[in-house]
Amino acid sequence: MREIALVYLDRSGGLQKFVHDCKKYNDSKQSYAVYRFIISINPSDIAELDATLGNYILHNPIQAAQIFQSVCFIAVKTLLLIEQLQTEAQISILLKPTHLPPLPSYVLSLSAFPFNYTSQRFYMSEGVVIAMGTVTKYTQGARFLCTEETCPFSEGRFRYIRVHLPGATESATVRNDFVCSLCSSPLQEDMKFRVLGDKQMVEMIDAKVLNALKGYSNDKSHFRIQAITVFLR
Repeated sequence: MREIALVYLDRSGGLQKFVHDCKKYNDSKQSYAVYRFIISINPSDIAELDATLGNYILHNPIQAAQIFQSVCFIAVKTLLLIEQLQTEAQISILLKPTHLPPLPSYVLSLSAFPFNYTSQRFYMSEGVVIAMGTVTKYTQGARFLCTEETCPFSEGRFRYIRVHLPGATESATVRNDFVCSLCSSPLQEDMKFRVLGDKQMVEMIDAKVLNALKGYSNDKSHFRIQAITVFLR
């Protein structure tokens, strides 16, 4: 699947964009623990190249991103795109589909109950935004070092990298109870390598609520309106 991913990136122009993004990182004087890349993908085009990879992207996007992560890391090392990059874990890939199949199973209904959307795959959802929070910062990636000075992982290496994944809480990326796998000493974040991003919380409600706001309902049965919180990152 890595070979197919590379072929797709080359044909779609994604590889050229990736090289351009790498140049911006390489020319920057700032040090990064994590290098974040957004890759636009067309599920239909990928499915034509390889149905297995196409289904993998649609239904296991987090694991599929790891395939592109491996391909991009090899590209960086082969073409010497980012001199500061040391490990594959420093590359964070966000797959951004151009569209999803027009099938009911890919639509997340805000009015359906119960909410049986337990898989971490892509869904489409339409609704009305009724409230928006302010834009705040969150940690996209961080580097940790071992606090034991005699430990090989106490300096210089990017051994412990924490990267935010979709659906994860802030504490999954940054907290103070991580320990070294070599000597079991506590890990401490190297603050100068923290990578921040913007996030915003949005309250969204199903579009069917507009009928209720008109003062009448065609459905004689009782119904309840429930908003959901969407995190935009």
